[in-house]
Amino acid sequence: MQTQGLEQDFHSEMVTIYTRAKKECDYNATRFLQMLSEHGGLETAKRLIGADNVSDGYTALWEFKRLDLTVEALILRQPWNGLFSAEELEIA
Repeated sequence: MQTQGLEQDFHSEMVTIYTRAKKECDYNATRFLQMLSEHGGLETAKRLIGADNVSDGYTALWEFKRLDLTVEALILRQPWNGLFSAEELEIA
């Protein structure tokens, strides 16, 4: 799969985890959705894992016991992990 197509598919998966968190946990990650709209899925993921602090979304999903819906979990899955450096994968 070409990188551009993979990035577009990753963006779609990022939207999916937002939708699932809202539906399954009643968690409305407004800032996350705004970041997706402004920066796209890949850049949003890189910004979140590169931040100095754990995101509010990660904390909320941890409280819901739904770490499977975090950006970090998505980053570590095939084929998305190919979009990230070894350092980014370690952080995730």
